[in-house]
Amino acid sequence: MGNTKDKSPHSKIGLARYPRLVPKDAECAARLKKRTLTNLYNECPAWLDLAHKKLDATVAAAYGWPADLTDEQIPRWSPPASCSSRAAHTRMP
Repeated sequence: MGNTKDKSPHSKIGLARYPRLVPKDAECAARLKKRTLTNLYNECPAWLDLAHKKLDATVAAAYGWPADLTDEQIPRWSPPASCSSRAAHTRMP
């Protein structure tokens, strides 16, 4: 195995380090506490809406569908019959 004291850039492959956010004062602490994914999606900033539209268009293109499909026009996935019958046999009484 490799030396654990190896300082080469390859020794840290797969290691992700994220900066820890430490507020500098009480005001920053209050603002940081409100920074959640739920609040972000509730606010729905323009950049997030645009990102979702680009993702939707990319997925539609991958399936060969037009990008302007409504939710009702998108085909719904349903499990194959074999999945349903297998699930019926494994249910708890």
